Amino acid sequence: MSTFIERNSRIFALIVAWTATLGSLYFSEIAHFVPCTLCWYQRILMYPLSLLLLIAVLRQEKQIAYYVLPFSILGIGFSTYHYLLQKTQLFNHGGVCSAGIPCTTTWINWFGFVTIPFLALIAFILITFLMLISITTDEDDGEWAPETE
Repeated sequence: MSTFIERNSRIFALIVAWTATLGSLYFSEIAHFVPCTLCWYQRILMYPLSLLLLIAVLRQEKQIAYYVLPFSILGIGFSTYHYLLQKTQLFNHGGVCSAGIPCTTTWINWFGFVTIPFLALIAFILITFLMLISITTDEDDGEWAPETE
């Protein structure tokens, strides 16, 4: 099973990115949930991953992880901050969400803890994990091995 995941890590990351992108579009365009500022930042980081990963899968690009990881790691940061803003009192100041829809607005609250920022966080973590698998798998194949004279 782990070999299957290693071989297809970029495809799985693409599926996660597409699911997150389509999910965010569903919430805003069909369910009519208005995205807050932090939601927009998370979208700005997720949407390009759908295209980057598609191109990487089609071209069998093995170095894509180095381009994806900055987006996914920043996404983890924004999603974590947004989730903590919704679920805790750690950040009581207005901060980035002082205009428009408040970032503390909880459109969904499945099982008492699953919110939209939580879903984004899971997607960014999965993409990061899959890209790290991709890097280690490529290194194990000898692709990144230093040249010897």
